[in-house]
Amino acid sequence: MQENKPIMIIGLGNPGKEYVLTRHNVGFLAVKYLAGADATWKSEHDAMTTRATIDGHKVIFVRPMTYMNLSGVAVGALMRFYKIPVENIIVIHDDMDLKIGDVREKVGGSSAGHNGIKSIDAAIGPDYRRIRIGIGHPRDFESKMDPADWVLAQFSDEQLTIITLAIESIKLF
Repeated sequence: MQENKPIMIIGLGNPGKEYVLTRHNVGFLAVKYLAGADATWKSEHDAMTTRATIDGHKVIFVRPMTYMNLSGVAVGALMRFYKIPVENIIVIHDDMDLKIGDVREKVGGSSAGHNGIKSIDAAIGPDYRRIRIGIGHPRDFESKMDPADWVLAQFSDEQLTIITLAIESIKLF
C-alpha cells in the first residue's frame, strides 16, 4: 500500500430500494457500516462516496451507482481522478461459493464469474485487494432457485444477522 495516497474501499451492489437487502448488495451494506452511521455521502463519477480517516489512513468509501455489471466504470473514473494506485484499492463483494457469513481476503485472482469483479478487472486490472463475503449457494439451503435469482433475493432475518456479524468482523488495516 502506498502510504501517501488515500485508500479507496469499494462496496459492490445495485442502486435502488428494491435491492437494499439483497445478497448481491453485501458490498454496499459493508461500506455503509464501515463508513459509519454519521457518514455524509455525495454523488461523484457515477458513485456515492464519503471520506473518513481510519487508524491514520485517509479512506474514500465508494458505492458505484452503475449497477453491478458496470462497477468498473465508476471505480476506474474515481481511481484516475484521485490518482489512487491499484494496491490502495479494496473491493468488498458477495461470494456465492462461500458459506453464508464466511469472510475471505485475497489480492488478485480471477473473477470466478462475478460480473462486478469482471467489470473492475477490465477497468483497472485484477491486482487489487478483495474482501469476499459468503452469501451461500441456493443448494446450501436446499433451494432450486436459479443462482441469478438467488443473488437478487432478500436475506431472511436469520441470514441478515449472520451477514451483519460477518461485516462487523472485517479488519481493514
